[in-house]
Amino acid sequence: MRMKTRKIPGRRRTRGFTLLEILIVVLIIGLIVALVVPNLVGQPDQAKIKMARAQMSSFDTALQMYYLNNSHYPSTDQGLDALVERPSGFPEPQSWGPQPYMKRIPLDPWGNEYVYTNENNEFVIYSLGSDGEEGGDGVAEDISSNDV
Repeated sequence: MRMKTRKIPGRRRTRGFTLLEILIVVLIIGLIVALVVPNLVGQPDQAKIKMARAQMSSFDTALQMYYLNNSHYPSTDQGLDALVERPSGFPEPQSWGPQPYMKRIPLDPWGNEYVYTNENNEFVIYSLGSDGEEGGDGVAEDISSNDV
């Protein structure tokens, strides 16, 4: 006894991809990769520069709070550590705290300490960039809080 198979209307037999279709897809993926990868290569450095600027903004906010409480910014010798613990030396803070202005002073994105200077009660914070030395070009260029 032979069973009869029924044809389902509107249903066709599916076929696989042709070699030409596969080559076109591979070519399109290759073009996309060729355009996207060069743009992504420089992004880690740009992200570190943006992170340094963001950290400088948080220093600026903490220093403004310090100034409101004490009518002056920490001296160059007192440095950014004055935001974490009560500084000694001149000028003595009149009403530091009661809480630290920051929990800790982070290193810049390249693992170096930020440089803080205060001349005539005007401060500048800067990162020495990827090379950790003054000057430089590109990613090695210094980043200043005056530029933020």
